[in-house]
Amino acid sequence: MNQAVLSSKQAVVNEIVDKMKKSDSTVVCEYRGLTVAEVTELRRNLKAENVELKIYKNTMVERASEELGFEDLKAALTGPNALAFSEDATAPARVLAKFAKKHKALVLKSGIVEGKVVDEKTIKELSLLPNRDGMLSMLLSCLQSPVSSFARVVKAVAEAKEAGQPAAEAPVAEAAPAEEAAA
Repeated sequence: MNQAVLSSKQAVVNEIVDKMKKSDSTVVCEYRGLTVAEVTELRRNLKAENVELKIYKNTMVERASEELGFEDLKAALTGPNALAFSEDATAPARVLAKFAKKHKALVLKSGIVEGKVVDEKTIKELSLLPNRDGMLSMLLSCLQSPVSSFARVVKAVAEAKEAGQPAAEAPVAEAAPAEEAAA
């Protein structure tokens, strides 16, 4: 084989290896049966979430996955496949699964999430999770709830002392809605 062809193939393998290393999530999906307009819509949806969709020859992806120690990914590399790369572990799964619900021709196959090869079932489970900002927001609200409740109780006790009531009789009704929300 020509040296130029070999070096160009190695460059493609190196590109795939680099993208897989930089990504927290790589999802393999089959796009057979999608129209050009549908693929364009999919790319637009993925780009909005900072996910890159690339189409490579399966043999190039196999070589790259072998190089990185992801031999289990080879089983999914049949037919026309596309790879979605992202630094957000849930974004490719979320966008692709949502698109696949409307367009049955798109088939989620497998992927690599945070250094582990995962199957279609795991990809679909990941698609149910919010993005990183959503998860941080949920965590923050969980952390704030007990602090807010405590602050309301302290405020009620302080107001009771100012009004001359004993602390035991201080109204704590304001704290009840926060405690119910936290439960």
